[in-house]
Amino acid sequence: MNTFLGYVFLGISLAAPIGPINAAQLTKGINGGFMHAWLVGLGAMLADAFYMFIVYLGVSQFLETPFMQTLLWSFGCFVLIYTGVDSILSAKKKINMKYSKGRTLKKSFLYGFLLSLTNPLSILFWLGIFGSVLVETVSTYDMDHVILYSLAIFVGLFIWDIAMACIASSFRKLLKAKVLGAISILSGISLIGFGTYFGVQAIKLLFF
Repeated sequence: MNTFLGYVFLGISLAAPIGPINAAQLTKGINGGFMHAWLVGLGAMLADAFYMFIVYLGVSQFLETPFMQTLLWSFGCFVLIYTGVDSILSAKKKINMKYSKGRTLKKSFLYGFLLSLTNPLSILFWLGIFGSVLVETVSTYDMDHVILYSLAIFVGLFIWDIAMACIASSFRKLLKAKVLGAISILSGISLIGFGTYFGVQAIKLLFF
C-alpha cells in the first residue's frame, strides 16, 4: 500500500510544476469554468498514456539487462532533477496564459491533448520517468504490479487535474504569483528528491 501511494505521489509531483498544461487549465478554468479546466488536464493525461504505452512497448524487453537498467536510472535521474530545478527557478517568472478561442468541452479536451502531445520534451520526459519506474517494478515484481503502479501514477495525475480545475474555477483569489510560485517550488523539491533516488540506484548498478 505504501508503494502504491508513493507512485500516486510521484504522479502528483509530475503534474504539479507550473507549465503549459497547468497554465492552460488555469486559463480555461477562469474563462470557462470547472469542466473546461478539467478536460484540458484529461486530454493531457491521454497524451501521457500514449507516450507511456510507447515507452513500455519499446524498452520493456530490455529492462532486465544491467546496461538498460543503468541507462534508464541515469536518464530518469537527469530528467527529474532538471525538471525540478527548472520548476524552482521558474517559480518567480510571470506565467503567460493565453486563452484559446472556442469554449466547447470537446475543444478543451482536444486542446489539452494536442498541447501535451506536441510538446517536444514529452517523449523524453516519459522515457526517463516511466522507464525508471519499469526498471524497478519489472526487476522486483510481476506484470500485475507493473500495471498497478502505472495506474497509480495516473491516479496522481488525475488528483492533480481535479485540484487544478477546482482552484482555477472556484478559488480564483488564490491564483496569485506567490501561491503559484510556492506550488512550483514544492513540486521542484519533490522531483529533485525522486531524481536523487534514481541517481543512487544508477550508482549502485555501476559500482556495487
